[in-house]
Amino acid sequence: MGLINLICRYWQSLTYVALAAITIASLFPVEHLPAAPGSDKTHHFISYCLLMLPAALRRPKHWLGLALFYILWSGMIELIQPYVNRYGEWLDLFANIGGVLLAIIIAQSLHWLMAKRAR
Repeated sequence: MGLINLICRYWQSLTYVALAAITIASLFPVEHLPAAPGSDKTHHFISYCLLMLPAALRRPKHWLGLALFYILWSGMIELIQPYVNRYGEWLDLFANIGGVLLAIIIAQSLHWLMAKRAR
């Protein structure tokens, strides 16, 4: 539970770093995507799950609004990508949405487990 407390304590910093990294990596013009294990969609899924997880664990006042913001942000990135020598794909957006939703499910499950453990 120490890691969860650490994430909750620094959730804003973790979120800003993740959002900046995702935005830069998504909009940086490249001729070819770098070789990386796994599917491009898997990378999108994991990235947006990691982006949403700190807020979903901490649950600030408008945390579900943040989820919507991240989804809209990822949609805007997909729309901008063709203008920066990248490919915007709607399947990437769906992978991003899936990552956000998984983070919410993981956080809700952890909160449930911690409440059960506290009883």
